[in-house]
Amino acid sequence: MNPPESAAPSVSLTAVERLEAFEEIKRVFARRLRALDHREWDVYPLLHTEDVVSETWGDLPEEAQPRTDGVSNRVVGRAALQTTIREFIDGPVRMTTVHHGHNPEITLTSDATATGVWAMEDELWWTHGEREERLKGYGHYYEEYAKVAGEWLISYRSLTRLREETTTGFYDFLLRTGDGPVGEGRPRARETGPSGL
Repeated sequence: MNPPESAAPSVSLTAVERLEAFEEIKRVFARRLRALDHREWDVYPLLHTEDVVSETWGDLPEEAQPRTDGVSNRVVGRAALQTTIREFIDGPVRMTTVHHGHNPEITLTSDATATGVWAMEDELWWTHGEREERLKGYGHYYEEYAKVAGEWLISYRSLTRLREETTTGFYDFLLRTGDGPVGEGRPRARETGPSGL
């Protein structure tokens, strides 16, 4: 095992406490991915701070990205994040998802805050008639964490992709509006706020 990353001067934790913090952060990250893939919507928001900021939709067409206060690719707040993710993968077009995180680079920035970079892979599938559509992505999560009431939680997340492989019609699910079939209408951006969509 490698020694813990060097910590900022404002970190007063002992070496053992730092290792405990790293393990707790790894655990909350892994639990988030499992809650997402298993659609544990009662658990998912509890792994984030109340004021979490998520910027993970940058690869979607601009008009389909969620917005907060007019800013695209941004969702603010635990409830809004839960609703946005749930509607994206569990909405009119249900997806199967698999997310993996690897090789964490965690740095404590204080006794109660940290940053992390995770190599990631994800796969998403949905059925379009008799055809299966698929996305396979490779990239990195950039996260921030805060210790709240003795528990490490995710307070910020962004996603950058190095590569994305999709079937031709993967993004057609975004064209579904209301009860109409896939392909009718245009993607619509959703405005979000701290209290939800």
